[in-house]
Amino acid sequence: MTRLSAIRSTVPDVLTSALLTIDTSGEGFTEITDEAVQFLERGGAGEGVLLLYLRHTSASLVIQENADPDVQADLLTALCRIAPADGPWVHKVEGPDDMPAHIKTMLTGVSLHVPVHGGALALGTWQGIYLCEHRTRPHRREVVLTFMGSKV
Repeated sequence: MTRLSAIRSTVPDVLTSALLTIDTSGEGFTEITDEAVQFLERGGAGEGVLLLYLRHTSASLVIQENADPDVQADLLTALCRIAPADGPWVHKVEGPDDMPAHIKTMLTGVSLHVPVHGGALALGTWQGIYLCEHRTRPHRREVVLTFMGSKV
């Protein structure tokens, strides 16, 4: 059985944006859910959508489980198996981890959109928003946050 909830309709009256800067510590996941929540609160978000866009090609944005860190470890292992640093890559100008990072980014993506209801992210119980750094050394990454919708 499937069921569609009542359809809500609102006229967008606000477009807010900010730049989130994240210093990573190298390959791994950095949760940015709290920063997204703060952005929505400070902007007075009501009903709408949060758009997140990462301005880089060797890191990505993902929505993943935020309860068990073993999930993140296994995801990193899987991505390294798909695009290993010692692969037969032609592009090696920025080091052996750069081309694999580009491949991992292509597979996972640089943008997300999350529904916002009543000023809150409509994430599932175990979901969090993460920046996934695919390079082995630390980097400074920038995420553009944009909310489009109505005010509280």
